[in-house]
Amino acid sequence: MIRLVVIALVVVVAWFLLVKLIKVLKSANVDWTGVTTIIGFIALAFWLRHITGMG
Repeated sequence: MIRLVVIALVVVVAWFLLVKLIKVLKSANVDWTGVTTIIGFIALAFWLRHITGMG
């Protein structure tokens, strides 16, 4: 029962932080091209590591 309460509390805190982060990002001036490029390179690195088994 305590484990369930802790998990529920973590979910609520994570949801609160996610909503706050989204509000901050909407008001900020962010270069989304650079952000998506970085995320793409990271995703490509993980995919290539999964396919080749190297790294």
